[in-house]
Amino acid sequence: MIKEKVGIVGYGVSIPYARLKTNDIAVAWERANNPGISLQVQEKAVPNFDEDTVTLSVEAAINALERGNIEADLIKAVYIGSESHPYAVKPSSGIVAEALGVNPFNFSADTEFACKAGTAAMQIVLGLVASGIIDYGLAIGADTAQAAPGDALEYSAAAGAGAYILGKERLLAKFIDTLSFTSDTPDFWRRPKEIYPKHGGRFTGKPAYFRHIQEATDAFLKKTNTKPKNYDHVVFHMPNGKFPRLIAKKLGFSDTQIQTGLIVDQIGNPYSAASMIGLARVLDNAKPEQMILVTSYGSGAGSDTLSLLTTRELPSARNKAKTTDQYISHKKYISYTRYTRMKGKLLI
Repeated sequence: MIKEKVGIVGYGVSIPYARLKTNDIAVAWERANNPGISLQVQEKAVPNFDEDTVTLSVEAAINALERGNIEADLIKAVYIGSESHPYAVKPSSGIVAEALGVNPFNFSADTEFACKAGTAAMQIVLGLVASGIIDYGLAIGADTAQAAPGDALEYSAAAGAGAYILGKERLLAKFIDTLSFTSDTPDFWRRPKEIYPKHGGRFTGKPAYFRHIQEATDAFLKKTNTKPKNYDHVVFHMPNGKFPRLIAKKLGFSDTQIQTGLIVDQIGNPYSAASMIGLARVLDNAKPEQMILVTSYGSGAGSDTLSLLTTRELPSARNKAKTTDQYISHKKYISYTRYTRMKGKLLI
């Protein structure tokens, strides 16, 4: 149990408007069947030539500042979780902090733990606020996900960002508790100087994603003495459309509980931003005094679980910035050829 009153003061997302249909990927690679259909991913959001983890983070953070009605100078920590930082050696957090006008006397760093780096950043900021070291901190999960041309990952790897300002005053949602489960499970990796990551195929399922989501969620329910029925909304990491639905059913959660947070069907899997954007969509729709459960997953492997209780301040903050559904609906389809150019896979 988190003893201090800490929660979300502001939140925001950023999703590129460019969209690629998974069927166009299948056609480009002359696949008789579209793997995207079995993955339950119809299309994905992809970054344009001038978009990367930093630009998406800045836009998402601006939306969070507007919702929280807070000056950037009050932010004293910036942590960005991603596995697609634009620089191998230079922090994204420093760039974003200065772009926003954050007080230069701040705790800032980049985190990397595959798709759970965003929630890991949130846990760090949560600890800093709860301890009283800072009053406000910013946690961001953002990615422009990497996938080799023609690989199964290419049908789901997407782009986006989710940003959260944490504090102790004017909370939109209060944190109840958190825990993590971690192991050395090599289901996904990329060696230095390699362009694209590799994965363990079906190994990414049962011993990786499903084991860690279940272990973390089961332990959290036991720790907090709660049951699936106690939660109004649930967000599980969504590498595709199948996995979160399967684990939800296995753990005893209903389709209704997970439906609002499922964004993978419409924009793909933006890796570190997946759980963060899913949570944002829940906050866009949740009522006051509702319980939310989030369990992220990062290959390698680990899961973070957090629970929150929404407040009466939430409804009035929603329309102060662009909502998740507004980002999802604002789109323009592009060809696979343009996508390969935008991602630097085809140089001209």
